[in-house]
Amino acid sequence: MAPEGLHQAGAERLRPAPPGEDDGIDLLRIWYAVYRHKVSILLLALLTVMVTTLVVYSQTPIYQSTATLLIEPSTSQVVSIKQVYGAEAGSNDYLQTQFELIRSRSLAERVVRDLKLNERPEFDPRQRPAPALKWPDWLNVSLIQRFLPTTRPADLREPEVPAEDKVFEAVVSAFMSRVTVAPKRGTQLATIGVEMASSVMAAQAANALAQGYIDSQFEARLGLNQAAASWMTNRVAELKANLQASEQRLQQYREKENLVDLEGVTTLSGQELTQVGTRMVELRRELASVENQYKQIERMKGAGWERLAAVPVVAADSMVRQFRAEEARARAKVEELSRRYGPKHPAMAAARTDLESAQVNLRNQVEQVVGGIERSYQLAIANEASVRGSFQQNKSEIQDIKRKEFTFRELQREVESNRTLYDTFMTRLKETSAVSDLQAANARIVDRAIVPKAPVRPKKGQIIAIAGLLALLAGIGLALLREQLDNRVHGPAAVEARLHLPTLGILPLQKKNERIRMANLYLDDTDKAFSESVRSIRTGVVLSGLDNPHKIIVVTSSVPGEGKTSLACNLAFSLGQVDKVLLIEADMRRPTFKKLFELPAGTPGLANVVAGTAELTDAVRSVGTIDLLGCGTLPPNPLELLSTQRFVQLLGELAERYDRIVIDTPPVQVVSDALVLATYASTVIFVIKSEATPFPIIAKGIKQLQQLNAPLAGVVLNQVNVRKATKYGYGYGSGRYAYGGYGGYYDYYGYSKETRA
Repeated sequence: MAPEGLHQAGAERLRPAPPGEDDGIDLLRIWYAVYRHKVSILLLALLTVMVTTLVVYSQTPIYQSTATLLIEPSTSQVVSIKQVYGAEAGSNDYLQTQFELIRSRSLAERVVRDLKLNERPEFDPRQRPAPALKWPDWLNVSLIQRFLPTTRPADLREPEVPAEDKVFEAVVSAFMSRVTVAPKRGTQLATIGVEMASSVMAAQAANALAQGYIDSQFEARLGLNQAAASWMTNRVAELKANLQASEQRLQQYREKENLVDLEGVTTLSGQELTQVGTRMVELRRELASVENQYKQIERMKGAGWERLAAVPVVAADSMVRQFRAEEARARAKVEELSRRYGPKHPAMAAARTDLESAQVNLRNQVEQVVGGIERSYQLAIANEASVRGSFQQNKSEIQDIKRKEFTFRELQREVESNRTLYDTFMTRLKETSAVSDLQAANARIVDRAIVPKAPVRPKKGQIIAIAGLLALLAGIGLALLREQLDNRVHGPAAVEARLHLPTLGILPLQKKNERIRMANLYLDDTDKAFSESVRSIRTGVVLSGLDNPHKIIVVTSSVPGEGKTSLACNLAFSLGQVDKVLLIEADMRRPTFKKLFELPAGTPGLANVVAGTAELTDAVRSVGTIDLLGCGTLPPNPLELLSTQRFVQLLGELAERYDRIVIDTPPVQVVSDALVLATYASTVIFVIKSEATPFPIIAKGIKQLQQLNAPLAGVVLNQVNVRKATKYGYGYGSGRYAYGGYGGYYDYYGYSKETRA
């Protein structure tokens, strides 16, 4: 019978840490990462400083000389500055325009010609020395020419000599790139700076540039005045002709249309049109009222005069009401006499005569009212049509007058605009002619450029310091990037932070130990530190199940080679010191117990017992203080064998015989055997090899177990380099190691300080 809780988790699975709990920056971890790569960082910084120093000291020093210029608004408005420059004198746009004029190509060409800069080696590409570093000649030669001497057509041509105009353009472009113009904030001062390899030429070029700007402004203003005067003279003649032609067209149109008082005629016609429109609205209202009455009698016209008398518009007539009353009295009298006399009685005959007379009168009055309504309707229609025709006629007349007025106003505006334009140009022409000889400079030199004593670049110390600092930062960044890309496990802190599982303990790195020796290392007790680590793991497992002791302990890992078999064996030996323990080899694909414990060939094991081909007593072997159940004969279908009810019954029987059962399983990322066994376990121990297994693989294996609600007790970190981990600050302290909060620790160099269970 299966033990109680065999198919349930032995302990509640740990929950992930709350979101954002680990979002802070671990400065200590960053420091340790930088410290681990300090040599590489310093070498990179030193190499960068050396290369930068060589490059900086091989560059030609550049001197800068500066002249200060005062730019003022023009004092003589010979021709409007707004029209010439498109900005108000003294405004920010005006100053920016002047700065661009100083940086213009025409001014640069003028300075280059005056100072003959195109003949200096600094600017002339034909006089520049060959570069100190250049590609070897053999790199420019093809493989065929390297081994077969041939002559190409290009080898027979003479090298081309640059034309003078191209050289001059190149010199001007180079000079423009060395000119800087900067305004002084809050003033109308501007500094003109020129950078050259010669300090004397830099000062001369800055002064020449400032003086050339002033001279070019004089020349430009003089030329603009002359051109403006000539253009304005021609323009005034054209405007005068246009004015005369427009006045002539206006007079001709007035005479043709016989326009005397256009505004008076328009006003009179408009008033008449308004009156006719008001009258037409009243007639349409009357027509609507009469039409309503006419439609009432039109619907009852063929039904007889009695029905017409009942129409509201007819019944509302006073005569109709009077005749209806008389007819009603006569009818009442006939009815009264008919009850007393016979039809031939004289009184009865007189009453009938009166009734007929009243009915004739009523019918005549009804027909008269109906006829009156029809005549009123026809008259209203005729009146409305007459007024509407008069309105349309007046409207056409006014529209014709408006068209004439529009044409007249258009011709009149043309005359006025031509006269205004002519007067403006005539006034400006007189002003230009009066002051054409007056010229005033809008700029002057405040401080002339002097020969600089020190170069402005390269700033050797600053460049070297910045290069060294950037190299240092780049080295630190690369070190942190390398640490970030390294997704291996380096310590318990990383396990708990990223997997949110406790660390039951760590096993120190064992170098050059055979697998057989590793499985029996606790039993041999030759490595005190390793034995103490196993006891610490045992303490964690025992303390995690105080209320419900873990009977079935499953040991697994993500991938092969992480040391799960060695941990299972040594943990079983450790538990065997205080309990009755059975160690089961459930890895039926790559069994190792036969070699580790030197089991005889043909020894039956777990597969044979579950298959029913061997007895349990024949398969169990005693090794040290524990019993051992090996794999036995390799089955063709291990997963199906572990999923049978016979295996569950066997596990229940073993749980009744032993205090603890430690099961060594295959890795969860290789086969599904460990996932099946985890459902039977009281607790599961997950083994991780330090600095070997990537986190994504570990996380995937743990996620598979958690999806099955496997009772994960925690993680054991195997093959930990204690000295390296302590030195690099993975949270172990000075050679001491804490485990999962259970209080056990040991000194790597000394003896155990844990109270053993």
